[in-house]
Amino acid sequence: MLIVGCGYIGRRVAALLTAQQCAVTGMVRSPESVAALKATGIDGLCADLDAGLPDISADEIYYFAPPPRDGDRDTRMSHFLAAITTAPRRIVYISTSAVYGDCSGAWITEQQPVSPTTGRGRRRLDAERQLIAWSEANDAQWLILRVPGIYGPGKLPLARLRKGLPVLREADAPWTNRIHGDDLAAICVAAMQSAHANTVYNVSDGHPSNMTDYFFRVADAAGLPHPPQVSPAEAETALSAGMLSFLNDSRRMNNDKLLRELDISLQYPELAAGLKSCFTD
Repeated sequence: MLIVGCGYIGRRVAALLTAQQCAVTGMVRSPESVAALKATGIDGLCADLDAGLPDISADEIYYFAPPPRDGDRDTRMSHFLAAITTAPRRIVYISTSAVYGDCSGAWITEQQPVSPTTGRGRRRLDAERQLIAWSEANDAQWLILRVPGIYGPGKLPLARLRKGLPVLREADAPWTNRIHGDDLAAICVAAMQSAHANTVYNVSDGHPSNMTDYFFRVADAAGLPHPPQVSPAEAETALSAGMLSFLNDSRRMNNDKLLRELDISLQYPELAAGLKSCFTD
């Protein structure tokens, strides 16, 4: 098995697979990352998706690499697909819920039309379409996971909270969704092993809230003060462009299809338990 982009989620997936006695290789960008993987017992492959790639051959592929930071296309996905010499049985791809764009806070299923409003969403949608077209042309199975915000141990906005950076006033904050990293890793493995193929899943814990509430609850769990709140007008200059891009879309993700078809029982179906796991030694 090959994990392309073997970072925060990839290492968790690799741990689950090695526990099942699977042979796993993680593709990463630097020799230092290869050494870090080997220190945990995972074989590493050093490759740059923006440059020349070696020939790729694996029975099953998890593709977790992010797209480039600019543009509307995912050239990294293009380079990777072109390097595959033998089609795998299946490719599982982590995409983003941003492909849906702004849904005005509505509950959405996988039938929701895609209409990304950010470059991040457009690049991920381009990668989805590339993967589907390549898989159909090469008789390979595909499965796409549309993932919202990921949190977990080591993946919380603690540095931002310690700096006292502002957040949008809660009354104006849009709906957001999230998933714990350990649950996402289990979902990825279930997706590869599922009898279902060539389909899309919304991934979330099923309990959306808003980003300001999320920051408040993380602050409470960490024993930090709540960040200051700003109005929408103030947010235009007080918040970073990256933070603002997350505030332009509002949606609540229905995860019924995920739970039903992948037969998943989430370890952290609500934020309180998930945050507790982040601060347990």
